[in-house]
Parts: sequence; C-alpha cells; structure tokens
Amino acid sequence: MFPVFDVAEIAEEAAERAGVDLRSGYALRSARRSIELLSIEWGNRGLNLWTIETGSIDLASGVREYPLPDDTIDLIEHGLRYFNLDSGQPTDYALGRRSIDEYSIIPSKLHTGRPTSIYIKRLIQPSVLLWPVPDRDDYYQLVFARLRRMASVGTGGTGQPELPFRFVPAMIAGVAFYMALKSTDPNAQQRVPLLKSAYEEQFTLASDEDRDRASVKWVPWSYRI
Repeated sequence: MFPVFDVAEIAEEAAERAGVDLRSGYALRSARRSIELLSIEWGNRGLNLWTIETGSIDLASGVREYPLPDDTIDLIEHGLRYFNLDSGQPTDYALGRRSIDEYSIIPSKLHTGRPTSIYIKRLIQPSVLLWPVPDRDDYYQLVFARLRRMASVGTGGTGQPELPFRFVPAMIAGVAFYMALKSTDPNAQQRVPLLKSAYEEQFTLASDEDRDRASVKWVPWSYRI
C-alpha cells in the first residue's frame, strides 16, 4: 500500500516546514483552505492527467446547446459520433473548435445538418453550442474528454485530497508556502522565498512526470505556390 496523507497530516508536515503553530483549530482550517486554493491553481496550470474524464451526450434534433458538468474546466478533445442506422456501426468525425468571435459571425446559427463545429461556453455553468444544429434524433452523439476540477476535501479540515501519490510532496510544499505567506510570525515570513522555490521545484518535478508518454512524430511541412 502506498502511504495515504489526509488533510491533517499534510497540514502538520507543511506547518513544520513553515514554522507555524498548528495546535489551534483555525490553523487546520487555514491549511484546508490552502489545499482547496492549490487544487484550483493546479487546474489553471495545465493538464492534470488524473482529472481527465471521458463522456458523451446524446444530441437531439433542433437543440444547439448542451450543458456540461459543473466541475468542467475545459474540453481537451471533442468529436461527433454518427450512428449509421443501416449498418449499425458508429463513425467518429472531428469537430472544429470555434472561438466566441468565430461563432458570433455565423449568419445562420439555427441552420440544421450534421454538426461540424463546436463552441465551448466556459461559464459558471459550462455548456457547448453546436453548428450546424443537429437535424436528427438518436443519430448523433457528442463524445469528449474533459478536464475537471479536483474534488473538494470538504469542510472541517478532514478528508484526503484527490491527488496521486507522486503529487503529495508538491501539495505539502505548496501548503507550507501558503501558510508561511499568511502567517504574522516574522520567522515564518522569512521562510517564504525558500518555501516558494521549494514548491515550484516539487510541482515541476511532479508535472514533468505526470505527462502523456505517447510518442510524437514531427513531419516537415512546406508550402508551395
């Protein structure tokens, strides 16, 4: 079994590094808040492979907008699955992603047909808009891979953060940096630059290891008139 670090253990280790007294209940709540903020920060930094999920949405005739789960940060892959009613075999097509500017200048947003493009509305309640609007029921399906937020550790300063063991050192280093940054103790404040450097180093080590190792082949491309 790999070691399991709950919120209390992460807070205790981080407090020792930051030189912060963790004996009060407030200090533990403060550490829990730091863990929540770090999980949001990591979602902004890039792709956390353990928070990538696949999904699908059945499309309906005449419906152009479809909601995504509330914890969705972004879609990193998306395509249209077309079900051939004669053969019963599905075929996947790529969907081109449009920006808000590109989508806004489409003259006929209610034009129907087989969808070829998608616009992702990254709002508090995220959703997607398809164009053309699906023209058939039980015929198309949106398939995607989404990046979601890390699950909350909950209230009360207990629980276990949703992260793989390889990111535990980065989480502890980050919480130590945050706790020292918030502390009014001069000794803790003096440690802030060192703790920030240690946090960035640990996060870089973990994120470099947490990557897709599929091979990439670069092909030269030339343009001829």
